[in-house]
Amino acid sequence: MEKTAAMFGGNATEGCVLIVDDEPDVRKVIRMTLEKAGYQVIEAEDGEKAIEKINEGENPLILDVMITDIRMPKINGVEAIDYFQKEYPRVPLIVLTGFPDTELATSLLRKGIVDYLVKPVEGEKLKAAVAKGMERREIHHL
Repeated sequence: MEKTAAMFGGNATEGCVLIVDDEPDVRKVIRMTLEKAGYQVIEAEDGEKAIEKINEGENPLILDVMITDIRMPKINGVEAIDYFQKEYPRVPLIVLTGFPDTELATSLLRKGIVDYLVKPVEGEKLKAAVAKGMERREIHHL
């Protein structure tokens, strides 16, 4: 049996979002914003922990969208994106960074990320990016 977001909260949700950021305050604000919008949210402090969380247990966690920072210890955002695009190609990815880099943004958007957001991000912009990711995920299911 696959683990789903509903197994964590018991309620049907808009979807399951993984936030990967080494700043606890950033994760908290994003989690609160997305939970208010009805999403199930899981947190990881770096790419290594994100990979562990998704792969723990017998069945991989079912994710709908992943939001990742770029500059993090251990496995950084670019490495995490490469891993997730290879292992979980149907999970839409959103970058949220405090260090905007036009070249990197362009390169990641060409590789298929949904959006490239800069901290601090407005709640509405964040929710719109996640909704766009959810739509992209739905298209992949067809």
